[in-house]
Amino acid sequence: MILNKTKLGKKKFDTSEKPWKSPWYIKALQRVLMAYYKVITGYKLKKTGMEGVEPPYLILQNHTAFLDFGLVADFVRPDTTAFVSSIEEFVGREWLMRACGCMYKRKFTPDVNVIKNIVYSLKTNKKSVTIYPEARFSIAGVTEEGDLESYARLIRLCKVPVVMGIGKGTFIMSPQFAKHPYKKIPIEAEFKLLFTAEETQTLSKEEIVNRLKENFVYDDFKYWQENGFKVKSKYRAKNLHKVLYQCPHCNTEFSMNSDKNRLFCERCGHEWELLETGFLQAKEGETYFNHVPDWYRWERENVKKQVEEGTYALHAKARLEHLVCSHTGFKKLGTVDFYHDQNGFTLNGKLDDGSEFNFNRSVPSMYSCHIEYDFKKRGDAIDLATQDETYFVFPELYNHLTKIHLATEELFKFHKLKEQNC
Repeated sequence: MILNKTKLGKKKFDTSEKPWKSPWYIKALQRVLMAYYKVITGYKLKKTGMEGVEPPYLILQNHTAFLDFGLVADFVRPDTTAFVSSIEEFVGREWLMRACGCMYKRKFTPDVNVIKNIVYSLKTNKKSVTIYPEARFSIAGVTEEGDLESYARLIRLCKVPVVMGIGKGTFIMSPQFAKHPYKKIPIEAEFKLLFTAEETQTLSKEEIVNRLKENFVYDDFKYWQENGFKVKSKYRAKNLHKVLYQCPHCNTEFSMNSDKNRLFCERCGHEWELLETGFLQAKEGETYFNHVPDWYRWERENVKKQVEEGTYALHAKARLEHLVCSHTGFKKLGTVDFYHDQNGFTLNGKLDDGSEFNFNRSVPSMYSCHIEYDFKKRGDAIDLATQDETYFVFPELYNHLTKIHLATEELFKFHKLKEQNC
C-alpha cells in the first residue's frame, strides 16, 4: 500500500480506505519530533490508572491547539496512535498522514466507514486510536459541545480500554483566534483510564455518557489565572474580538475590535485590557466580565434567546470553495447566497461555470459546525459537508463566525427540545 504512494491524492477522497500500519521510519521520526517538542514546550505529562492496562486504547482528547498531537504521542510511546483527522488536513500530504495511520472524516457528517476504520485500526492493526470528541478546536479555551451519546455507542462497540486526555495551557500558548504560539508557557496533560474494556460492556449507555460529561471538562483561562504564570506578550488580546464579538456595555454585536493587549468597542468606546495574569479589566467603568469564557457564555445566552424568539436569521453573499482531493486541494466555485436560519445552512446561486448550485444542511443534521478564523489566510470560513463532498464557505461579513457557531448549536438544541415536547 505504501509503495503506491504516487497514486494517492489524485483521486476523490474515499473514507472507506483502510488505515495503514505505520512503517518503522515513521515511528522513528515521531520519536525525534517528540523529543524536540518536549524541549521547546517543557510540558509535564501525568498518567493515572494506567498500571497494567495494555494498548490498544481508544483515546478521547480535548482539542485546543495543534500542540495536542504531541501530548498524546508522548502518552502512547514507544507505540504510536492513529488519529481521526479532518479531511482538509490531508491536502498536499496524504501519504504522510496515512503512513501515520490517520483516517479522514468530514466534519459533523455521520459516516459508517469512519467507525469501521476505527475498529479496524484497533482490532486488526492493534493500534490505539485518538479522537477529538469536540471535532474542532476550542474557541474560548473551554469544553465545546460534543455528541457524547454517539461516543458512548462507539465505546461499547470497540470493547477496548478508553483513556481520557486533558491538556492544559495549550490554548493559552496557541489560541485559535491568534493562530500563532506565544513563548514557552507551562503546559500540563493528564491521561487517565476512564473505562476498562470490561466496563465498556457492563455499564449502560447513560452511565457511560455521565462519566464522559464529568471528566471531559477544562478551562484554560482558569488554569492560567489559578497557576499564577504571566504571559508577557504585547499581543495577548490580538484578534480576541473574533471570539468576544458583542459589547456588554452597549450590547452592540460585531462592534468589537482588538489591538495588542486591548479589546474595545468601536461604537461606545468601552475598553478592556487582557492582563498578564489572564484576567480582563476595563480601562474605565465596569468590567462586566473578567473571565473570557464567561463573556463567551453570555454571548451564547443572547443567541439562544434570539433562536427561541425566532429572530435569528442571517443572509450574506459568500465565496464558495470545494475540496476536490488531496492533490488538487481547494477549487473556487464562485459567489453564492448564504443563509443561516431555522432551515439550517442554505447555499444557492449561479457558479462561475454557469451551473446552478443548491445546498442545504438542516438544523437537526448538525449539532455544531466547524469554523476557521482566517483559514489559510484566505478569510473566515465555515466548513460544510455532505457524506461525499466538503465545501468551505467564506461569508462577506465582518466577524460573524463565532455567532454562527453558537447559533448552529442553539438551533439544534431548540429543535431537539421541540421534538421532545411534541
